[in-house]
Amino acid sequence: MTMLANSAAARDIRYQIHSQTNIRQHEKDGPLIITRGEGAYIYDDSGNRYLDAMSGLWCVSLGYSDTSIKEAVKAQIDELPYFHLFAHRSNNPSIDLAEKLIQNSPGMSRVVFQCSGSEANDTAVKLIWYYWNALGRPEKKKIIARKRAYHGTGIASGSLTFLPNIHREFDLPIDRFLHVTCPHYYREGLPGESEADFVRRMADELEQLILAEGPETVGGFFAEPVMGTGGVVMPPEGYFEAIQAVLDKYEVLTVSDEVICGFGRTGTYWGAEAVGYKPDMITCAKALSSAYLPISAVIVSEKIVDAMREQSDKVGVFGHGYTYGGHPVCAAAALASLNRYEELDTTRNARETGAYFQKRLAELKDHPIVGEVRGIGLMAGVELVRDKKTKAPFDASVGAAAACSRFALERGLVTRNLGETMSFSPPLIVTTKEIDIIVDTFREALDQTLAWANAKAAA
Repeated sequence: MTMLANSAAARDIRYQIHSQTNIRQHEKDGPLIITRGEGAYIYDDSGNRYLDAMSGLWCVSLGYSDTSIKEAVKAQIDELPYFHLFAHRSNNPSIDLAEKLIQNSPGMSRVVFQCSGSEANDTAVKLIWYYWNALGRPEKKKIIARKRAYHGTGIASGSLTFLPNIHREFDLPIDRFLHVTCPHYYREGLPGESEADFVRRMADELEQLILAEGPETVGGFFAEPVMGTGGVVMPPEGYFEAIQAVLDKYEVLTVSDEVICGFGRTGTYWGAEAVGYKPDMITCAKALSSAYLPISAVIVSEKIVDAMREQSDKVGVFGHGYTYGGHPVCAAAALASLNRYEELDTTRNARETGAYFQKRLAELKDHPIVGEVRGIGLMAGVELVRDKKTKAPFDASVGAAAACSRFALERGLVTRNLGETMSFSPPLIVTTKEIDIIVDTFREALDQTLAWANAKAAA
């Protein structure tokens, strides 16, 4: 990449470190600099337009430049640009937002605000430990998640996550964190095993792990209703009902990580509703403010609040919090976003336009390098394979999915390869016309990937 010495790209390389990026490769290639967005589209500094089929990082659910959110942010900055929630202080936007979240979260009681999904899941981990200490069971602290899960990159949230690049060389996971098999029937099902038998095996594996560790030591379980960064993995029918029975049997608190699935993306307000999951806590971020400003929340049931009261009496205060938790401007952006979801009926759009999206993507199942198409609502994954019959993936060194993502980008489509899965998460305002553009453009990228892979194999 040729760039001027003092260009934005050169200065980016000189001064910034990018997340989930090969630093040496970035120093060579430089960034794609996005300068503005409108609806489902973004524009780079050369004026090129792209249809953003990933909503940024699963998060810009209302698309770019929503006027209502921008006006709410400006009005709040003019009125009160900051105040905190420490030591009995509060602000109106955080109160209004907390009330709205509880109204939309059956079975939940209170809200704890943070700034990111990682912070929300770290907080949920602390609340699990806090809860069992309050009940006089301090040994019940181990927490179970699933392989291929993504729950963030903090110390605790990164330990919940089970993806190699999040753990390697960071000394993660730390003690107390355990992982069971990813519920991906396509990849994890045994030869001749039915989907129902697979579900029973997943529930049995979970129970055997709890028994092996000692039920008195296992305190919590985290799950995304639909696994996002792990490859848009759909749980098999009956999976959550089966594992919930095991978790309830051994008194294990449950957390639904709704950072990606929440606020309508699955066609239901919370992803947990779509898959039959009944959690004790909900964590959310991303679409909470349509990513316009950083904010996250842990939404907790009354039994968690009861334990927090007990511990607060014992210690003197609830000794947890973030300077920017419940920030009034971020809360105003989030409240405006929740109101826009209702005004635009985006959950219905995710359900109806999402059904069209899933139908169009299913047309790709016959493509020579497509192994599986999976998804729900307006989130989907297309897994690439070298051999459809054996499900053999491309060798990692080939980089087929990364090439496919690059070919799509060259055609003006933003998607994201997660391992060998191409992922999609368009804004909840997306139209059927834009869905057609996404699928038709992606098919062209698949065709080019096939030709490219064949040429590499023949070389």
